[in-house]
Amino acid sequence: MRVLIPDAKFTDAAEIESGVAGRAIAFVPRRHLPQAEIPVEDWETCDGVLAYDEVRLDKHWLERMPRCRVVVRAGVGFDNVDLDAAGRLGIAVCNVPDYGTTDVADHAIAMLLTLTRGTAGFDEAMRRDPVAGWKFDGPPLLRRLRGLVFGVVGLGRIGLATALRAKAFGMEVMFFDPYRPTGTELSLGFGRADSLAELMGRADVVSVHTPLTRETHRMLDAAAFAASKPGQILVNTARGPVVDLDALHEALAGGRLAGAALDVMPVEPIARDIDHPLFTAWRNAESWIAGRLLLSPHSAFYSPDSIRDLRRKSAEVVTAALRDGRLINCVNRAWLSDARGWPLEKDGAEG
Repeated sequence: MRVLIPDAKFTDAAEIESGVAGRAIAFVPRRHLPQAEIPVEDWETCDGVLAYDEVRLDKHWLERMPRCRVVVRAGVGFDNVDLDAAGRLGIAVCNVPDYGTTDVADHAIAMLLTLTRGTAGFDEAMRRDPVAGWKFDGPPLLRRLRGLVFGVVGLGRIGLATALRAKAFGMEVMFFDPYRPTGTELSLGFGRADSLAELMGRADVVSVHTPLTRETHRMLDAAAFAASKPGQILVNTARGPVVDLDALHEALAGGRLAGAALDVMPVEPIARDIDHPLFTAWRNAESWIAGRLLLSPHSAFYSPDSIRDLRRKSAEVVTAALRDGRLINCVNRAWLSDARGWPLEKDGAEG
């Protein structure tokens, strides 16, 4: 069996993947090739695909893979794969939701600490002028974390890991997640909001941890920010399009939000959207935004350890599907037909 790895950015030889699958599967990495330049025969002869974030598998591409039975999204988000089209073709789509949980949670808290303790601002001010920059009250968002209300939008694996870190800093945690069962708040000792507006109105910090779906696209919009508690800080390490960038700009410029930390953008890389007024103000260090907007390049997931985990876990998922006929973390079961041999009368999904 052959598994194609388009945009194999983390491997040339697929040694980790091959170590998991053994001789049962031959991995075919295509490193840094634009998707359209991958040989047609690679698509036509693959039994599975390991897809990183740069790969886009819509109906057009899925139909070019007549043998493919499974696409494993090597990552958490799966918005770059057409789940419906894949399911109707009999292609199972699975993800790897647990490889970077601690890394993303750490990054979210680190971004919050950078803003509220002013660490980057102190360093920058002292570098510009060691004398004038030697003052303890320069960064605009300095505040004590203990006692603040830390609001989580989406209490999945990463959201929960981030919430527990916030709680360890003495913050009061509450969450909005209509998909979490009743009683979750009691078992964790968190507060629960019945609506996004309620969470926005009570939280001093809002950390976003939702997948990108039709439901969550631009979930944080003008109405959400209008409901926000004055002086709120937003942290987004989930998906860029969950936040309406125009609405965020207005909320920051108008003073409704005190600050924001973004690891993800609606358009990536940021250079393709660099003329947006929010980014223009940030680049020019305009006085109203200086020290209030913190950006990182969709890097929250990354550490050498997390990449090793990602590669190993992705290989485990594709091996379980192709060798053992077992679907782990299948995210399109609702659409999955038996066109390519999946025994739908048996529920082999996990996670």
